Amino acid sequence: MFARRGYAQACVKEVAAEAGVAKPTVYNHLNDKATLFRQSVQAAAQVVLDERLAALEPLKEPDDLHATLEDVGHRLLQLHTDDRSCALRRLLYAEITHFPDLIDIVVESGPHRLTQALADRLARLALAGRLRANDPDQAAEQLIALLTGPLEARSRMGTRQIDDAELHQLARAAIGTFLAIFGTADG
Repeated sequence: MFARRGYAQACVKEVAAEAGVAKPTVYNHLNDKATLFRQSVQAAAQVVLDERLAALEPLKEPDDLHATLEDVGHRLLQLHTDDRSCALRRLLYAEITHFPDLIDIVVESGPHRLTQALADRLARLALAGRLRANDPDQAAEQLIALLTGPLEARSRMGTRQIDDAELHQLARAAIGTFLAIFGTADG
């Protein structure tokens, strides 16, 4: 409801109806609309993070590093451009001045945690001699930037759907650039 109508236009009665509960039930569990909003954003951000962390799983023991990185990059792009993620970003952009603490909520369950998990995978690959990543945190940040950097312009800030073929092309280009910098001859 918040994503569709925005914080100001959404009312607790509508949120309760969509959740299938009575309005007093919402107020019994969450004191006010602002708390409901924060909890909703936190829950949505956690779901988005869990999906992204699951997308990194193939990097634990990849046979073909290049192909695995492309598949993981493609999956991350799919998740970044899905309806839930786009709605969450739009809502965050729209409400951040009214709820500055949303940054802390999203950072706790968002990009920072994904970057940390990706850095861990890249560090393990570097230790195995499959990547040249002296600073896995920086390598992870750069990989995510290579993947997501073009999306805002190409999607016209989330208002244009990007088809899967274009997402594949973006993943290939990002991984090609990443491996040109961080790849090894035998990795």
